[in-house]
Amino acid sequence: MSEKWESDENVVTETRKEERVKKPRMYRVLMHNDDYTTREFVVEVLRGVFHHSEPEAVRIMLHVHYNGLGVAGVFTREIAETKVRTVEAMAREREYPLRLSMEPEDDEDEDDDDR
Repeated sequence: MSEKWESDENVVTETRKEERVKKPRMYRVLMHNDDYTTREFVVEVLRGVFHHSEPEAVRIMLHVHYNGLGVAGVFTREIAETKVRTVEAMAREREYPLRLSMEPEDDEDEDDDDR
């Protein structure tokens, strides 16, 4: 069934190296404690913007309250930036000084790129 074409004899084929798509770098969205933002508002933000359950939102809020800083979630850079802007706008609207920041998550397998 496979016919050999006359022109096939002079065809040179080249095998391409398989390209691996890198995973995007992930960023932690950090919440900072302050003395004015209510606990209820922080839980509302964690549930509404970060989609945590009620118990998980309360746990994160208490961690931020007692430790001064906590991770609200881990996202790609663009999503993390959007969530930070969204929460800061909500806080400004209610006149809370709630502050969020982002930091890159440690890449444990940076050396494994050549696998």
